Amino acid sequence: MQFRLNAALTAFSPNRARKINFSSAPAMLALAALCAAGAAGCQRGHSPDTVATVNGKPILRSDVEARYQDTLGESHQQPSKEQADIVRLNVVRDLIDQEIVMQRAAKLNLSASDEEVDSKVNEIKAPYTQEEFNKVLADKHLTLDAMKRQIRTAKTEEKLFNKEINSKINITDADIANYYNAHKSEFNLPEAQYHLAQIVVTSIPVPAQQVGNLQNNKAMNDADAKKKIEMLHNRIVSGEDFGMLAANWSEMQSNAQSGGDMGFVSESQLHSEPEVYAAINKLQPGQVTEVLPLYGNTPVGKKAVGYAIYRLVDKEAAGQRELNDPRVQQAIRKQLRDARSQLLQNAYLEMLRDQARVENYFAEQIFKSAQ
Repeated sequence: MQFRLNAALTAFSPNRARKINFSSAPAMLALAALCAAGAAGCQRGHSPDTVATVNGKPILRSDVEARYQDTLGESHQQPSKEQADIVRLNVVRDLIDQEIVMQRAAKLNLSASDEEVDSKVNEIKAPYTQEEFNKVLADKHLTLDAMKRQIRTAKTEEKLFNKEINSKINITDADIANYYNAHKSEFNLPEAQYHLAQIVVTSIPVPAQQVGNLQNNKAMNDADAKKKIEMLHNRIVSGEDFGMLAANWSEMQSNAQSGGDMGFVSESQLHSEPEVYAAINKLQPGQVTEVLPLYGNTPVGKKAVGYAIYRLVDKEAAGQRELNDPRVQQAIRKQLRDARSQLLQNAYLEMLRDQARVENYFAEQIFKSAQ
């Protein structure tokens, strides 16, 4: 299996300025006088512990730093100030988007309940003894409360998207037939096929001038890459959506925005990566592998270039599949539904951002300090 390693590029969007209401006209005049006199800066009042607000609700510096340290891991190579600020900017943006979604869900009474969270925790704990489960948490640098918070967020997001998006998607029999007729050769399988999705993190450094364009903390060495991919695996195990994490974090540009979907991979292709094949062959559809090394072809042979997590979406035996085969219809329906859901989720999030009153003090601080 050959992987094309391209880093995802992103651009930051400017944030709307915050409007301040003063209780008296003299206060406004005094501020205006200071500004007119060339004061060093008409700083807007907010707590130093607040890095941003979403509709007035603060996002705390402590939460940003916790996520930042989680993303950074235990790397002994500290990033430069500019690289660290890039990471924090993306963390703040991630937390802003998360808060926008959580507020929308709360407004619609779709927040995950304690019972739902506890049920998911029990599901995760089921294969382990208490001692083994405690070790799993420790290995992933998680407390039980932190896991519950992640599960609550993921479950709330799932409920919101199911209500607002997935429940409104209608895939017709005509849609399925049209897709099958246009892609009939895809269902003639000379060998077993594995429908996979992936999240890729590379350890390949990039030129300094490109660092500012890379999304979500580009790892600059092997240790950073491993910590980053372990953080993502931890979030998947905690219940977060694989496709959303792939879209936001995977460095495989060719499929990141489709939730890391690799499509169907033949058994012979998988045999070229024995470690990947062995790990995937242990999975049931819907399950994910542990973190696996990622290899790339170089003039001197294969070389480790990062790490990957694979999700087995489905497995198909060899042979021709006809349109009346329930597996074909199910596969096409799911593929069309997932693609439409991902598109609508992206559009929905953009709409929610437009409707929210977002004030990103951290972004403003960085921008102003550079002038």
